[in-house]
Amino acid sequence: MNENIDVSRMFGEDVFDESTMRQRLPKEVFKKLKATMNTNKELDGSIAESVAAAMKDWAVERGATHYTHWFQPMTNITAEKHDSFIAPTGDGTVIMEFSGKELIKGEPDASSFPSGGIRATFEARGYTAWDPTSCAFIKDGTLYIPTAFCSYTGEALDKKTPLLRSMDALSDQAMRVLRLFGNTTTKRVIATVGAEQEYFLIDKEVYNKRKDLIYTGRTLFGAPPLKGQEMDDHYFGAINSRVHEYMRDLDNALWRLGVMSKTEHNEVAPAQHEMAPIYSSANAAADQNQLTMEVMQKTARKHGMVCLLHEKPFDGVNGSGKHDNWALSTDDGINLLYPGKSPIENVQFLTFLAAVIKAVDEYPELLRLSVATAGNDHRLGGNEAPPAVVSVFLGEELDEVVNAIISGGTVPKKSSEFDLGVLALPRFKKDSTDRNRTSPFAFTGNKFEFRMVGSSQNVATANIILNTIVAEQLRQFADELEFASAADGEAFSRPAFEKALHELLVRTFTEHKRIIFNGNAYDEAWLEEAQRRGLPNLVSSVEAIPHFEDEKSIKVFTEHKVFSEREIHARTEILLENYYKTVNIEAHTVVDMVQHQYSPAVMAYEKFLCDAALSKKNVGIDASTEISAAQRVSDLEADMSAKCSELSDLLENAAAITDVRDTAVFFHDKILAKMNDVRAVVDELENVVGGDFWPVPTYGDILFSVQ
Repeated sequence: MNENIDVSRMFGEDVFDESTMRQRLPKEVFKKLKATMNTNKELDGSIAESVAAAMKDWAVERGATHYTHWFQPMTNITAEKHDSFIAPTGDGTVIMEFSGKELIKGEPDASSFPSGGIRATFEARGYTAWDPTSCAFIKDGTLYIPTAFCSYTGEALDKKTPLLRSMDALSDQAMRVLRLFGNTTTKRVIATVGAEQEYFLIDKEVYNKRKDLIYTGRTLFGAPPLKGQEMDDHYFGAINSRVHEYMRDLDNALWRLGVMSKTEHNEVAPAQHEMAPIYSSANAAADQNQLTMEVMQKTARKHGMVCLLHEKPFDGVNGSGKHDNWALSTDDGINLLYPGKSPIENVQFLTFLAAVIKAVDEYPELLRLSVATAGNDHRLGGNEAPPAVVSVFLGEELDEVVNAIISGGTVPKKSSEFDLGVLALPRFKKDSTDRNRTSPFAFTGNKFEFRMVGSSQNVATANIILNTIVAEQLRQFADELEFASAADGEAFSRPAFEKALHELLVRTFTEHKRIIFNGNAYDEAWLEEAQRRGLPNLVSSVEAIPHFEDEKSIKVFTEHKVFSEREIHARTEILLENYYKTVNIEAHTVVDMVQHQYSPAVMAYEKFLCDAALSKKNVGIDASTEISAAQRVSDLEADMSAKCSELSDLLENAAAITDVRDTAVFFHDKILAKMNDVRAVVDELENVVGGDFWPVPTYGDILFSVQ
């Protein structure tokens, strides 16, 4: 428990953070390293030996014996190879050493990770490179060094490298805009992220009895439970003691690792919960969220539970997302997406708001494909998550501001204070916007909440795309405003700038107002309206992913040096491969469970009914009920076996397809559909077969297993 824990002392104690560096590094070394960390200045290679020695000494003092370059290949999980600090002395003893070279560079096998054809099996060399902008940390007796991962030929094979590139691109263009507003002090603009993490906790014993959960992370079968989430009694409900103890241990583990775990609560579905951290830079947030998911799962096992991070573990029950709260802050503490007291007067805010709205409207396909996975397809579009149509929610006040800018009108003033009608209750100011949980991309007061990201995904992908498409709009704005401001041969004309900015805002909001929708995005009427507005509805990943290779996509990524064209083609192939390989594993699990669990159980129950009928007949008792039940079970069992056989045939056909896109489409259109056919029969059988015969825990058993 936490009674005697001094959080302020324990927080970050396993992190080689700025305060630790200041204490342990020579003053000049610390100054150079901090310049790289805070302003993205090129790393001075001469400091590597000093940093490595200090990092090793600190880690060894804290019990570490090994180090690892920790990186994020395109697998949605992290990778690590551990090396010890030991070095021979020549007299049969060892010393603990760690060099600057070992800090800066590692060499994992690049051909063993997804590369989309960039690396062949015989072309094994790849490199990991120390990322000094993300702090090293100790976990399980090993020093973890965040690194980028690239091929021998220089292409990025990870998610960190393009994320850092996109952050640079965004900062460069945002700085151009800020300089036009007269800002001469800011040196860098930082994309910040707070990644809310939803998850399920179930008992390990029931998990171990479900092959589908073990192999795929979701239940491929399961009839609705007698009680689900229809009473709305789990959301924000009292946290039971077992889960509460888990959350306390999770907080402690994350705090020691410098993760600012702030909020925790029960989510809508039974057994579903959420953790939300405080904001950090997009790069640190991505690293920490990957670490958070690992710690969540490890901590759950210590409590006899399993943490499920799949987007849709249970059919008919709310799935899990990862709300990506994205904002822009300057290095001197200004939130560029904060409207201020009067948004209509805060022209700088409106400029950045316009850039975001224009970016979302011009590149909705990229935002959709940034969350494209087989798991997330099951979640998006249900009455629990945003639809596949991308839109922007601004709220009533900002919507009125946008309309006033377009029309040249004024915004009516309204009271911003609540009066609840009870004298004893305090009055308080309300926010400038409501919250819209149905919107994919909602403004929430001083940030945008991108709600489409799946719970198991690496948030880097969504933020790479967000950063890049907003950088492109800021580039266009800066080009236009810089040109217009140099009127009459002057270096800068304030009146010309203000006139050009007004025209730009009016034009931008007018041309891109179609992307703004403040209503219920779950409503079918919105999908019809979205179609009339010309907004794409990319329901499946196989529809979304190919847009990575659209001409406008390639152009925006290559011009801002976030991806090369080769890297784009490689990642498109990897995304499609991940899709069909995921469905392939699920389909084979369906076949296995039917053949080895459901069929034997159903036949045993059928025999039980037939034996009961025979016993009744032998003593002259009417056995029509048993006979009818046995016939129904027999018919369903035959249907299940036939559909399972058809699924097996489709899997054989899929193996003969060589093109990655054709394979992904086949798995989506044919195999996934047939899996659903098999499931429908099995779920019907679950409601017919006696409970003592059913071979796996039911939804009710699983969802209410942690009490």
